Amino acid sequence: MKFRCERDTLAEAIVTAQRAVASRTGALPVLSGLRASVSGDSLELVGSDLELTIRVRIPAQGEVDGTTVLPARLTSEIIRAVEPGVVQFTLEDEEARIEAGRSSFTVRVLSGDEFPRLPEVSEPGVRVEAAALAEALRQVVPAASRDEARPILTGVLLTASPTGLRLVATDSYRLAVRDLRGVSMLQEGQRVLVPAKGLAEVQRLLGDGEIDVVLAERDVVFRIGATEVTTRLIEGEFPNYEQLIPSGYPNRLTVSREALSDAVKRVRIVGQARDRSPIRLAMSSEGLELTAAAQEVGEAHEVVDAKYEGSELVVAFDSQFLIDGLEAADGGEVVVETLDPLKPATLRPIESADYLYLLMPVRIS
Repeated sequence: MKFRCERDTLAEAIVTAQRAVASRTGALPVLSGLRASVSGDSLELVGSDLELTIRVRIPAQGEVDGTTVLPARLTSEIIRAVEPGVVQFTLEDEEARIEAGRSSFTVRVLSGDEFPRLPEVSEPGVRVEAAALAEALRQVVPAASRDEARPILTGVLLTASPTGLRLVATDSYRLAVRDLRGVSMLQEGQRVLVPAKGLAEVQRLLGDGEIDVVLAERDVVFRIGATEVTTRLIEGEFPNYEQLIPSGYPNRLTVSREALSDAVKRVRIVGQARDRSPIRLAMSSEGLELTAAAQEVGEAHEVVDAKYEGSELVVAFDSQFLIDGLEAADGGEVVVETLDPLKPATLRPIESADYLYLLMPVRIS
């Protein structure tokens, strides 16, 4: 195998494909590498941990077709370190020679035959507006759990809705729901559970224009330009999230999203020695007061202008979860609706009904 390629193009492709490389290879050391395949004037780089696969195709001056597995981290560091310009790869037996400018490196490689056979999905997909999907993923993906002991909660539920597509994620402490109107990616009544890790990579790659989404029996494929992200679907039943959302709330707080977010960030400073500092929200007809306290550290208070309808109430939330919800919501103002200090509260942007963030309170003494 032999090819030449521009350093910057190659470096960017390696970084993208490398994000799917297995961090723990177990019995398959080959998964710590990138499969590189040259065919004509095209180079394909593939990284995979068997659950998530990223393929990137870039133009290259191919001289000899072939396939090998390059050590991902070492190759990435070499390409980023060499001078700008043309990089030449030459495969000889079990070594690859990398030449750029006055630099020359030799690295050990593995046979392309050792790399696992990955699913190939060739059928056309459903066209989706990239910017709209990226925004929806930004709002929902952070709410998914990172606890691998509860695999169902590490996914994002995609379900067909009467108006289009609904995305839902929860880690059992908060819940994010986003409706994408007019997006008919799934058939009526269909629902799939997609790993949040894979969707986070899709979000990272999305820009303007459109992408193709292909739903297979066990996988879903996102085609973004010359890059293809394939992630295995999660099997199992997603929690019945709809029953968690109360049908009505007696208490309603309307407040500037930015003002509340900034106030939470200031007030929680006294509690940052702890992992998850709670913030108390005291709501009354006079407005909103935030309080945070940490034993042997201090206290912080701040008053925020707000409109409140309901009975006086003090409720506490995990500060980071509250900030996440505020930053995910769009618009100038948000509505926070509550039942009592122990029941879930909801946060919504006042300008849109397409996003909802449900947050469990923290018990306070």
